[in-house]
Amino acid sequence: MTYQDTLDWMFSQLPMYQRQGKSAFRKDLSNTLKLAEHLNFPERYFKSVHVAGTNGKGSTSHMLASILQEAGYKVGLYTSPHLKDFRERIKINGRVVSKQFVIGFIKRNKSFLESNSLSFFEMTVGMAFDYFSKEKVDIAIVEVGLGGRLDSTNIITPEVSVITNIGFDHMQFLGNTLEDIAFEKGGIIKPNIPVVIGETQMETQPIFKNLASKNNSQITFADKEIKDVFESDLKGSYQEKNIKTVLQSINKIQERGFKISQIHIKKGLLKVVDNTGLMGRWQILLQNPKVICDTAHNKEGLSYVMKQLLDETYNSLHIVFGVVNDKDVTSVLPLLPKKATYYFCKPDIPRGLDAKELKQIFSDAGFNGNAYTSVKEAYKAAKNNANENDCIYIGGSTFVVAEIV
Repeated sequence: MTYQDTLDWMFSQLPMYQRQGKSAFRKDLSNTLKLAEHLNFPERYFKSVHVAGTNGKGSTSHMLASILQEAGYKVGLYTSPHLKDFRERIKINGRVVSKQFVIGFIKRNKSFLESNSLSFFEMTVGMAFDYFSKEKVDIAIVEVGLGGRLDSTNIITPEVSVITNIGFDHMQFLGNTLEDIAFEKGGIIKPNIPVVIGETQMETQPIFKNLASKNNSQITFADKEIKDVFESDLKGSYQEKNIKTVLQSINKIQERGFKISQIHIKKGLLKVVDNTGLMGRWQILLQNPKVICDTAHNKEGLSYVMKQLLDETYNSLHIVFGVVNDKDVTSVLPLLPKKATYYFCKPDIPRGLDAKELKQIFSDAGFNGNAYTSVKEAYKAAKNNANENDCIYIGGSTFVVAEIV
């Protein structure tokens, strides 16, 4: 099998939540545990930090990895979803896993993966842990895929557990209240392992405190502990919350014996993109007109990004916007500016919401715009219509951004 053959098999033969939605989600760790045993428990051979949360977990994970790299450690980084290439999900010191390793892992384990009906996410987690173990990383930053308690990544015993915040997302899986969602994400809290909560929220604080108490886990809330933040190359005012989470997490990692100086922290925060290759977080693609993309895709994430967008200076605002079909679009409409021209599009995945249907939802709510046949066509139209003093924003879904960056 070539690399492309291998990817085609992974994507087409097995369910993948990011492309298919609910049919790919499994509330069960038994398959992951079976795979871990089959691989000789690779997760036991490296130290880790586990990162969950509704928003900011990707940025937080990349910042932590960058700081640890600056401190001289060999750092694994597991995140999802990818933007351009599957291999972005699995990195060591910013370098993506080799095509040869991906091909070899599937080839060696294909019969096991098929006979046990492993999901895309389950096998990818196994691949990452196998890679980190074989490459003998000093520490791996492991981002939760969905939820926490029953997420495939939740077989590790980390040095620190990190939960950025709780918002309304993936409610069909995690519950309809902040308390329910917090309980699911709080499932990464482990016995005697410190946990850092990024944001103190009235509804979720008692849930986390109770889970920490049951696990004899020391709990701290970053927004209460950290007053001063350092600058980062990840722009966007919303990153201040993530930086506080990162700084408190680094404090706990230091307490676990890792040698990290203030210089490492400052340098790491300033070199996140260079060190890790992160894309799509308030990423500026052009200057005249100014083109900004961001992967924020739920109510909380979009509220932060829209606040920042409205602080920009421009003559006219153009918004290239697409979503997946299991999102509650009406819940984000109040966050979006009506004084803008919209270019509606469908991301090129099965879950993408039809552009004409999206346009109708927006038109009924008083927004102005047209539907386009693809993300690229929508972006092309926005660029054709924009003057050099205008601003173009691209977002609504990670998959929309992925087709542009």
